[in-house]
Amino acid sequence: MAIKETARIYNIFPRIAGNITNWISHFPRITNMKFNWIFLNPFHYSGFSGSLYSIKDYYKLNPMFYDQSNKKTEIEQLKWMIDEAHKLGIKVMMDLVVNHTAVDHPFTKTHKEWYKWEGEKIVNPGAWDGNNWVSWGDLAEIDNEYSSDKKNLWKYWLDIVIYYLKLGFDGFRCDAAYKLPIEFWEYIISKSKKQNSKVVWFAESLGCQIEDTIKLGESGFEYTFNSSKWWDYEEEWCLEQYNKNLPYSKSISFPESHDTNRIYDELHEDPRAVKHKYLFSALFSAGIMIPIGFEYGFKRRLSVVSTTPEDFEEIHHDFSQFISEVNTLKSTYQIFNEESYLEKIPVEENVNIKVLLKTSLNKKEKCLLIINKDFSKTQTISIEKYLSIFPDRDKIKDISISYPVQKIYKENNLSFKPAEIKIIYCKAK
Repeated sequence: MAIKETARIYNIFPRIAGNITNWISHFPRITNMKFNWIFLNPFHYSGFSGSLYSIKDYYKLNPMFYDQSNKKTEIEQLKWMIDEAHKLGIKVMMDLVVNHTAVDHPFTKTHKEWYKWEGEKIVNPGAWDGNNWVSWGDLAEIDNEYSSDKKNLWKYWLDIVIYYLKLGFDGFRCDAAYKLPIEFWEYIISKSKKQNSKVVWFAESLGCQIEDTIKLGESGFEYTFNSSKWWDYEEEWCLEQYNKNLPYSKSISFPESHDTNRIYDELHEDPRAVKHKYLFSALFSAGIMIPIGFEYGFKRRLSVVSTTPEDFEEIHHDFSQFISEVNTLKSTYQIFNEESYLEKIPVEENVNIKVLLKTSLNKKEKCLLIINKDFSKTQTISIEKYLSIFPDRDKIKDISISYPVQKIYKENNLSFKPAEIKIIYCKAK
């Protein structure tokens, strides 16, 4: 039976990639790394701050992404970009920002009833930074739940979705999706699928309660994002959230994103540690995502306001071949293309080794992920009792990426190099 491949996403961050022609220049390399989706942060015309997420016109291209040397119009260049991706078998998703606009958007004057107000002052969204509330003064918060003109407001967002579907986009990543009413997403998603039944919806769901993530899945989102990047392999929250959400949507892991620090810098330029983080993310969830530059060990954090093409760094360490190998492995086994049941197997003899058992939805595939969480030292455990999980020893395969071990089922003590993850796989008849 053919593998039903899930989303392996490469995030082209427009501010660092430059104009649309430059976006396209990355496509062959993205294909070679075996990604099958491209995610584009907002490319629309920005408000006064210049932030990608401060949108002033949803139908106009940000001038910094328009290739002046190309005779095509803005829309023709976008369509050309999508067509070039499709020729390589890559689908394209755009960021859909519907919870706020630029504070200088014309609608703040012509459609005041679409926004949240505190007296005569429009509400600026924000976020908590520790105990401090940080208000984003360049943004105006939309009232998608209680607006007195909700019908026309929702219709406006739907028209944008249909417009970009007709242009050729295959999916939408929805910024802070959990902050909007579930009824809104049910309306938008159901209507969009009447326009294109194959459209795929991705909910940015970081920072909300697991119950809210589940509701997003129930409303029609095929994918949500998880927080496995911050898991220490010890606390129970990560597996609990994963398994609770499993029946409702596929999840996406990431070692870093456009909102986080660069992991190559965070992990002190240790290539083994970076490989560990990518491999774990790819095996943990149905979906995987990295931002542009991860494959080259970029160290400077991306900024939605100030990053420019001049911030495209030199290659500090080239992880491209490793990423290609991991993505190829992921595409080869169905168990890595679904939200499979996950449980932690106790390891009493060595606190640095963690063992996860992954069981496919049809119960025919089982996989042990044996993780050395020590990034500096080799660690050893007795493997026998963990292999006893597999009923048919003759069918056990070591499918590890970095350090495959031959005939693992005949060994007892097994050593793990720093940051190594071994993948022991077995498929029933």
